[in-house]
Amino acid sequence: MRSDEIRETFLEFFEQRGHRRVASASLIPAPDDTSTLLTVAGMQPFKPYFLGREKPPANRMTSSQTCFRTPDIEEVGKTLRHLTFFEMLGNFSFGDYFKEEAVRFGWDLSVDGFGFDPSEIWVTVFGGDEQLGLGPDDEAIAIWRELGIPDERIVKLPRSENFWQAGPTGPCGPCSEMYLDRGTGFGAPGDRPGDDTDRFLEYWNHVFMTYELGEDGSLAPLPNRNIDTGLGLERMAAILQQVPSVYQTDLFAPLIELAEEKSGRSYDSDPETTRAMRIVADHSRGMTFLLAAGVVPSNEDRGYVLRRVMRRAIQQGRTLGLEGSWLGEFTDRTIEIMSGAYPAVAAERDRVDRWVGTEEESFGRTLDRGTALLEQLVERAIAAKNSWISADDAFKLHDTFGFPYDLTREMIARRGLSVDSGGFEELMEAQRRRARSGAAGGARGERHSKVQDFAVSGPPSEFVGYRYLRSETGLGSLSAENGSALAKLEQSPFYAEGGGQVADSGTVAWEGGEARVTDVIRVGDDQVLEIEQLSGDWPPEPGSTVEAEVDRSRRFQTMRNHTATHLLHAALRERLGDHVHQAGSAVRPDKLRFDFNHGEPLSPEDILAIEDRVNEWIKAGEPVRWMNMKKDEAERLGAMALFGEKYGDWVRMVEVENVSRELCGGTHVVNTAEIGIFKIVSEGSSAANVRRIEAITGPAAIDWYRERAGELAEVGQVLGRDRDPVGAARNAAERLDEAARGAKRAEQQQLGSLAVELASTAEQVGPVDAVIGTVPVANPKQILAVAKAVQAEKSGVAVVLAGADPGSGKAGLVALFDPADAGAKVSARELVSEAADRIGGGGGGSDEMAQAGGRNPDGLDSALDAARSYLESRSS
Repeated sequence: MRSDEIRETFLEFFEQRGHRRVASASLIPAPDDTSTLLTVAGMQPFKPYFLGREKPPANRMTSSQTCFRTPDIEEVGKTLRHLTFFEMLGNFSFGDYFKEEAVRFGWDLSVDGFGFDPSEIWVTVFGGDEQLGLGPDDEAIAIWRELGIPDERIVKLPRSENFWQAGPTGPCGPCSEMYLDRGTGFGAPGDRPGDDTDRFLEYWNHVFMTYELGEDGSLAPLPNRNIDTGLGLERMAAILQQVPSVYQTDLFAPLIELAEEKSGRSYDSDPETTRAMRIVADHSRGMTFLLAAGVVPSNEDRGYVLRRVMRRAIQQGRTLGLEGSWLGEFTDRTIEIMSGAYPAVAAERDRVDRWVGTEEESFGRTLDRGTALLEQLVERAIAAKNSWISADDAFKLHDTFGFPYDLTREMIARRGLSVDSGGFEELMEAQRRRARSGAAGGARGERHSKVQDFAVSGPPSEFVGYRYLRSETGLGSLSAENGSALAKLEQSPFYAEGGGQVADSGTVAWEGGEARVTDVIRVGDDQVLEIEQLSGDWPPEPGSTVEAEVDRSRRFQTMRNHTATHLLHAALRERLGDHVHQAGSAVRPDKLRFDFNHGEPLSPEDILAIEDRVNEWIKAGEPVRWMNMKKDEAERLGAMALFGEKYGDWVRMVEVENVSRELCGGTHVVNTAEIGIFKIVSEGSSAANVRRIEAITGPAAIDWYRERAGELAEVGQVLGRDRDPVGAARNAAERLDEAARGAKRAEQQQLGSLAVELASTAEQVGPVDAVIGTVPVANPKQILAVAKAVQAEKSGVAVVLAGADPGSGKAGLVALFDPADAGAKVSARELVSEAADRIGGGGGGSDEMAQAGGRNPDGLDSALDAARSYLESRSS
């Protein structure tokens, strides 16, 4: 059975049993799910339903969810089954059926749908845990017995194996896993499910989602008893296609074949080749889907996860003899394999190709340099009869040269060496502490929990702010403390922060009192207001009638900036390419900030062209419309979705006529002309491969231009040409350039005269004719220029010069030797090594030329004395 057929068989089975089929969510979790960097389980997109914080569109659902996990990344390639990227087929019940139905569904599909021999099916159950205060799952054991599973094929396992949780906190519960016994050809007669062997292949996990795990380790019952199951598509394919490993299934075989074709090696020729091909295949799949989901390579968070798998794949490709640009062929092959089930990935082919090519080129240089340095460390350790390399050396490779620590560890392990992982982690933590500016995460987390709990205490608010900025409505619920409160309105005109747009502000008034709205917090499809007393009676009574009014000026300014971000996004894609996608935004009344994926700075020409394009659309007065529709219909119309954003079946599409269509829940002007004018005020780097533009619109942009016009007029007055300040500035710039050229010529003449003077001081010092002296500059580069001028004046002389700049506290030292003397008689590197510490620094170089910089100008004479002593110590 092909993988596509397995996927469809599973989903159809549950559709026929009343489950609603839903598409895979993004690998980037929803913005309000901060428990993991990436989607790690099939249930993760449904966490709000499991927690009872949102109402699911159906009580029974089924999906095939793409997932990515890295805890076992070092096992990938070594075993028959470990992967980083995989598909998890699942069926879910939200307060509907529970253990008995879930277990029977699993049994029926396994035996009748996939044709398994019942005698080869084993199961594991939760054996209890004293810390959690839970005993064995006797209910699950009884259900399996009823289905005919004998006790000897029911294995009790501890919490570490059979109690499931998505993260350190959140929904959890005991689980029961189904295993297929593949026989003693894959293991020993005494093997059992739960052993780290390949005989028993776990293919389906049934989680009985019963509790919420708190930060203190306590369990609290969920509002409903739920079911979450996960069946790994790749493992099921290995079973049904009767191959020993997931890498020999139809999901991986084309990638393995490509690796064989490119390398000229056979997959099973030797263990190292097998492992390398598995890693390249698995990581190619993972990076393809991560890139298509909007992740870009970086040194932080999910970007680091992506960079790690990309670089690991490149390094393993080197072990197969793959050079140059080859990784893109594997991501292209991945898209060919997966495009039928995931057409959205195929639509991002250009984006995937771009980032793969960029990372392959940059890491190729890093890998060459890092491998050479690592080889030196290995040879040094072996020569010293050490079995390890130091944490300091490993950290320097990582921090200074960008060489990944996990590659260091893997590569030296193949040479029989180890590294001090504890010491490395201490150095990393010290670096994190230095970079950490402090955070109020605890306070934020406490506030978030408080708001979440309050939100479910009353009926949801209806947002009416797309149509109205004022609403006479009821106060649904209130939680007051001193002069502030959390409140819920029956109907709210206030926009809750989301999609990059800030929350509205305004007032809530009631008979005898008034409050200021300080924040509007989104809780799923609901919202909570934070209000502060302004005047009158306090607090208002729940159920009372209130008048809620949005700050109109602030809302309209925000609307201008939000529509402008859509225009900016379209202009960026038009100018730079379709690889550009929004990576974050902040839409405020005073300005807009837009982050986007792009690997290099924008040129002044790019910025001007983008700015002009946006203003053309503003002048054109293009209509702006928004409409609600099914998500798949919006996608057919070409609407762009924000990477990582969570969307339901129904979405709101914002269309700027003749410009763009985007899925967006924000507020917008009805015509681009209302924006007035658009001005980019800054462009820079936000993170690795992410650029940031800040811009202003409307009155703020007009004020900016007025201010610049005033400054320009002032420049004209200062330069004496009021009516032509630009011409005056050009003339002034030409005069400054000429003055700078004259100063440089004078400096060169001065240094030339100094070189002649120094050359006249040559004397025999040890085995060489040498010039030893000081110069009035501290930059080693400038000192080297003088040294070369001295050698030009007096051929064959050895030159040792030092200089200082007391004002900056810097000092420099250079040694330049004739090639005939270097190495045979003297070494510039050795001389600088002995003298550099006198100026409070360090340096290096070759036998012919070496240099150093330091921060002790007072040590110049001592450094030159050390240099003289070194030369005198060399035999003539």
